[in-house]
Amino acid sequence: MFDFLVKNASLPDGREGIDIACKNGLITNVEKNISAEAKETIDANGWLLAPPFIDPHFHMDATLSLGTPRLNKSGTLLEGISLWGELKPVQTVDDIIARSLKYCDLAVSMGIGAIRSHVDTCDNELKGVQALLEVRNQVKDYLDLQLVAFPQDGLYRDPTALENTIRALDMGVDIVGGIPHFERTMSEGAQSIKTLCEIASERGLLVDMHCDETDDPMSRHIETLAYETQRLGLQGRVTGSHLTSMHSMDNYYVSKLIPLIAEAGVHAIPNPLINIMLQGRHDTYPKRRGQTRVRELRDAGVLIGFGSDCVMDPWYSLGKADMLDVAFMGLHVGQLSSREDMAWCFDAITSNSATIMHLEDYGIDAGAKANFNLLQAKNPIEAIRLRAHRLAVVRSGKLIATNAPLKAELLIKGRPDIVDPASYAPKKA
Repeated sequence: MFDFLVKNASLPDGREGIDIACKNGLITNVEKNISAEAKETIDANGWLLAPPFIDPHFHMDATLSLGTPRLNKSGTLLEGISLWGELKPVQTVDDIIARSLKYCDLAVSMGIGAIRSHVDTCDNELKGVQALLEVRNQVKDYLDLQLVAFPQDGLYRDPTALENTIRALDMGVDIVGGIPHFERTMSEGAQSIKTLCEIASERGLLVDMHCDETDDPMSRHIETLAYETQRLGLQGRVTGSHLTSMHSMDNYYVSKLIPLIAEAGVHAIPNPLINIMLQGRHDTYPKRRGQTRVRELRDAGVLIGFGSDCVMDPWYSLGKADMLDVAFMGLHVGQLSSREDMAWCFDAITSNSATIMHLEDYGIDAGAKANFNLLQAKNPIEAIRLRAHRLAVVRSGKLIATNAPLKAELLIKGRPDIVDPASYAPKKA
């Protein structure tokens, strides 16, 4: 007898009418017409069963703090950083824990199975680190939470950031972060990358660095990050997040830069919702889009995952923990409109981001962890188009969130009684 059985599901690879059997927290069978009994069975009714959504870039220590102590009136990155500096002294560890747990509840209900959160280390009390280590422990049974030691105010610009970042790693933070473009000079930015990558190399840790989150085409710290990755043998363990300056660089330089990133095995995480909102603020028209060169990086072989970055905090006043919103925006801003491109955008919030985060046993395969979502759509493209309703969220072979199918009752004589948005999908993807 199985612990959990899903009947008649569609899979992201196009297979239909598939059953998925689970036992002891793992997927054991993925095939048609499984006849064995299970302790719990659900009928997928042909809807899409996909692995969990993955958010590879977030700031949980700031989430849901919108309006405290004030709002970001200009909507710029720099005012957001200034506002965060005002919030840090007045918030408590308990405040951060409460907000973060509330956000985790929302994220899980929306089918997110793993989050990589940056946590500010420019605070001598390390309140955010204390809080998120506790949150990581509390949610471990239903959400994978990775933490990045992030010197928000600059490793060298802040007088105690280096010491505090090392303290955070000693306390159990997983990953080394940085923000080279926020240092006082380009040379200090480059030196911060060198120092932080050496720390990661010595400790055997991953690196995820806010890199060139600016409209300045001369902010080229990703070049240094790629160099240090190769010098220290960190290929496959380093991520450059944002990379927005690349949207302003001249094409000749980018033709040199992208092959260097690919050669170094550096991953990229654009954050479409935030990048399109914060960048180009000094432009009149034409106004820059803000998102990095997703298509060109992808086509060069760079692994790309889309992150959400912020939800209701000093930088972004919207958001609802919906990675399909993130993919929807990334698709539009990147003009990724072919069928292949749109399906790839689904990978950018699932399998690609899982690989970037080094998650093990991820996917819909025998032997993988029994973690998945049942979505009210028939395929990945339709899931993005509809920002599909989450019908069921499963973790370790157990239901942890459910929703009734989304339908509207139509009160017009002579027309159908029910309108189901998912029924408008084309017959062929």
